[in-house]
Amino acid sequence: MRRHAVLPCVLGLTGSLLVTPVPASAPDAPTIWRGDFTSRVEVLALLQSLNADLLSHSSATLTLERWCGSHHLAAEAKVVAERVRGVDKPLPEDAREQLGIGADESVRYRRVLLACGGHVLSEADNWYVPGRLTDAMNHELDTTDTPFGKVVQPLHFRRQTLSADLLWSPLPQGWETGAPLPPSPTDVLEMPHFVLQHRAVLYDQANRPFSLVMESYTSNLLAFPPVTPGNRP
Repeated sequence: MRRHAVLPCVLGLTGSLLVTPVPASAPDAPTIWRGDFTSRVEVLALLQSLNADLLSHSSATLTLERWCGSHHLAAEAKVVAERVRGVDKPLPEDAREQLGIGADESVRYRRVLLACGGHVLSEADNWYVPGRLTDAMNHELDTTDTPFGKVVQPLHFRRQTLSADLLWSPLPQGWETGAPLPPSPTDVLEMPHFVLQHRAVLYDQANRPFSLVMESYTSNLLAFPPVTPGNRP
């Protein structure tokens, strides 16, 4: 469900990914953020800042690497990718209209995890129209883990972001006018797995849409200790 929409914009596809196995037991974000008002404001500011950063740069991968490095999520700030095989996901309800295809047009699906230091930061769903790609591209997509953007790079595509949504807010609606904070049985801030989602369509040089991508960003983005008076530089 979309909670906090951000104005769509146009940006490039995620840059080239290093296809390195992501640990199967990649941990979720530890519960290290407190549930008090100040901490909730800090978390909201971080999510808004990352969202704006992702929308203003052509490569989500490089943006995540900068985030990983600046927040010390791993000893080496390198985002790696793993294609998830043997899974399928139906097209979203309005996807055929967005891709400009009929009910009988073939569509294929790919899923990729992006991680840094064992933390899965993003899960990406990609539906694409094989009839608008070359045979060589389709073969490579079917038989390798090569990132989608690298395979279709000869199309000189552009990307149009349809939506960029905060899926969760640490503050309740109306907090700025005094709405009470949600009750919590503990003093920690409980976060859902997904906190941010981008949805975009890719177009070739003939302005034909050929791919719909949905990138779901996880709470592992916040798997670092908050700044306190004791650890502030």
